[in-house]
Amino acid sequence: MNSILFYIILTPLIIFALSQVLVILGQVLHNNAVAFYGRSIASFHSLFLCAVYGTLASACLNLAGYGGLGQWTTAKAFKWLMWISTGVWFDVEDEGEYSTTTRPAVFVCNHQTELDVLVIGHVFPKYCSVTSKKSLKHIPFLGWFMSLSKTVFIERSSRTQAVEAFNKAAQQMHSNKQSVFIFPEGTRSYYDHPDMLGFKKGAFHLAVQAQVPILPVVVANYSNVLNVKKKMFRAGRIPLRVLKPVDTKGKTKEDVDALLQEVREKMLAELRAMDQSAREQGIAAQRPEGSKTVDGQAKSTGVDTGLNAAA
Repeated sequence: MNSILFYIILTPLIIFALSQVLVILGQVLHNNAVAFYGRSIASFHSLFLCAVYGTLASACLNLAGYGGLGQWTTAKAFKWLMWISTGVWFDVEDEGEYSTTTRPAVFVCNHQTELDVLVIGHVFPKYCSVTSKKSLKHIPFLGWFMSLSKTVFIERSSRTQAVEAFNKAAQQMHSNKQSVFIFPEGTRSYYDHPDMLGFKKGAFHLAVQAQVPILPVVVANYSNVLNVKKKMFRAGRIPLRVLKPVDTKGKTKEDVDALLQEVREKMLAELRAMDQSAREQGIAAQRPEGSKTVDGQAKSTGVDTGLNAAA
């Protein structure tokens, strides 16, 4: 029994050490790809550990009658674990404190890469859940955690089941004052410039059906922090802004298209304004193709270099 416990504790430490060795080696060799794999290992390892923690925490919280806090506590754990292991941090600007005072609401956020899971860790309020494709429900630990923490599972291949899932979510939002966090682009853009894919209508149908506000969240383009195509993953700080809620009271399904367009235009304008602001501050200078860094820190659109942890 003691030997099993020893290996359970030792294995995560070995994986963490390996990831950090790769990050340091990548910097010493000025090799972005080596550091990319180091931070990628650290990220997936952190996600796995938090999925295990989330499963246990959500089960306990459900028994205590606080099941709606499962994703919040897991998201916060992931935020700090990723800061320690990768040095990536999102600077949240929420002047109106909309993310903590608007409840329930449908949060909508632009979707760039796999790193957006960490966005949730920084901006996720209490009593909020995510939506996810139904196939993830059966993955050990991650799927168990999602099931226990009130995730809204969507069957993308079936419109009938998708509508049924959103109907259930709308009821839950009112009965439990539970918010929902959605990436309306539906897939990652992987853009290296400030832009967004077209939005899908699900989030806006849900907000109208539940008659709750839409809360836009805009993350600056961070392609010089993580660029999957170029195998580059660096430490850095990334700006994130929470915009003023968009009211849906009195709106119907006939208003969904106009509502989608209004929200997307506001988010895109803010995304480009963040890019322009970064350039004016001199922290968004474009790097020549193939250029290398010696400090591992990102200088990109909306990203400053104030964070040195795990760099």
